[in-house]
Amino acid sequence: MELTTLCTVLATLRVLPNKSQFFRYESVSFSCEGNSSEWKVKRNTSRDTNEKCPNSPDRKNPCHFVIGDLYTSDSGVYWCESEAGRCSNSVNITVTGGSVILESPSVPVMEGESVTLICRNQTSTLSADFYKDGGLISSSSSGNITIHRVSKSDEGLYKCNISDGGQSPDSWLAVREAVRQESLAPPPSSGFTSCVWRLPRAELSDAARPQEEPRRC
Repeated sequence: MELTTLCTVLATLRVLPNKSQFFRYESVSFSCEGNSSEWKVKRNTSRDTNEKCPNSPDRKNPCHFVIGDLYTSDSGVYWCESEAGRCSNSVNITVTGGSVILESPSVPVMEGESVTLICRNQTSTLSADFYKDGGLISSSSSGNITIHRVSKSDEGLYKCNISDGGQSPDSWLAVREAVRQESLAPPPSSGFTSCVWRLPRAELSDAARPQEEPRRC
């Protein structure tokens, strides 16, 4: 299934630290990086859907929103939205009350890059088993694995397990196809570009599944 929307690429949602899973009471910051201060961080969680950045007095400062103590109710979809109703990329965040998380990028990884997945509990990284789409792919004494030269075949649902320590929630690793220079077409004269979200076909948990959030844009 594909969802297509008309959007203008003017802002990007940045998440620090760049990961999609958090323990309760950890902190995270969101920022809208673009060419205007009119962008605000919005979210669709079990708690609410609302804007999270006050208007800056001089209208020049970018939106920056910090959650100092995360709760499981903060799990959901976050994105930037302008006053004109345009949207940035969206990010799925999972906050767990469990004992183990899998640290993976909150945004898609570009084809050809390397990505490191880290399995840890609340105090350290430990020896762990890593799974993709339900199958064991690696056992690591250091608690992390690195995938070199990522390709679309690496896209999927990942989790990790620490023996006698617990299992992480599921995490969807998205891979963005590299755009070949010769295939680039001139931009439309209207200044808009067609953006396509491809929903994964794997069966995902509710927390890891990319959501079709109610957005105006």
